[in-house]
Amino acid sequence: MHTTTAPNAAAPTRSRACDTQGDFLLQPPDPAERVPCRVDPVDLRRLDLLALLTAAGIAPSAGDRAAIDRLSVLPGSVHTALRRWLEQAYGFCR
Repeated sequence: MHTTTAPNAAAPTRSRACDTQGDFLLQPPDPAERVPCRVDPVDLRRLDLLALLTAAGIAPSAGDRAAIDRLSVLPGSVHTALRRWLEQAYGFCR
């Protein structure tokens, strides 16, 4: 049985930097200490295409990886058209 008692003068007060479970929250990261990282647009298009196919209910087969990689290398305008066609054909919006 868990009982709750009212705080008294002897009980330590909690810091504002902790949540209700007693865990202390971390300070936000310092932007000056972040490691610069840029994701290649080809990788972004590949991940976006995989997510789009999955959302459309089309699970890429093992042999589809090469085709997805080749499509991802094409310009962004081709990828945008492909995405638009899939969204229209499968009736969903992202």
